[in-house]
Amino acid sequence: MGWFWADKPNHGTVDSNVAASVAPHGINSSNDIGRCPVMAGNSKMNKENPLLNPLNNMPNLSHEKHRDQKINLPKERTVSTIPKGTSDEYWEYPSPQQMYNAMIRKGKIDPNTGEEIPEDAVESMVHVHNFLNEGCWQEILEWEKPYTEKSHIEPKLLKFTGRPDQLSPKARWNYWMGQLFPNHYQGELPFDRHDWVVLRRNPEGKKEVRYVLDFYGGPDDADGLPTFNIDVRPALDSYENCRDRFIKYTKPIWDEYVSKK
Repeated sequence: MGWFWADKPNHGTVDSNVAASVAPHGINSSNDIGRCPVMAGNSKMNKENPLLNPLNNMPNLSHEKHRDQKINLPKERTVSTIPKGTSDEYWEYPSPQQMYNAMIRKGKIDPNTGEEIPEDAVESMVHVHNFLNEGCWQEILEWEKPYTEKSHIEPKLLKFTGRPDQLSPKARWNYWMGQLFPNHYQGELPFDRHDWVVLRRNPEGKKEVRYVLDFYGGPDDADGLPTFNIDVRPALDSYENCRDRFIKYTKPIWDEYVSKK
């Protein structure tokens, strides 16, 4: 797990509720475009639904200003440090205007009243969204490090999807244990979940590796800024992933109690 602090925003303010609305890393999907973050791609549309991009399960987001929008929002998008699995390019984050339009689409913003999420908070939301996605990618790079050291080729992000209504087995287990042993387990449900599919290079060629990301809200820091606890790990859908998780989670115990003897 990694704790991430939202840097002080350049424009406006952002509280924990607003930050949670764009939750990281992560990435946005058509399932809940108001809850997940967005990283837009340029691939061909899903054949079953021509309006959806198969790499992120979301529609294209407009850069046009909403007719009832009161302030102008930037339309420039920031290029991430996350390489695309389908090209030599990098994923791009949504512009503040795209984020605003996404929030309206899911009813997170009422352009007539500005209720729930004010217009002047959108730029801060994008800032938090981008920051958390970068943190998620760094967590994945740590998991991938043993393979990268062998291949000398960095992994790439092939595709992703938001699954906010589907609890991962680990999140469900931690919640149940938290009800029984509140002093030892957090006992809170994540406010969001993403699945990221990473392209890994190995001697046999390219391999797709699915990662599960659970997002938890944390207490505000001393400056009143929101913090987030993001549990990033490979999915338990292959022998290799199970082995990697076992090694990573048991290594601290081994180093402390066995290797020192």
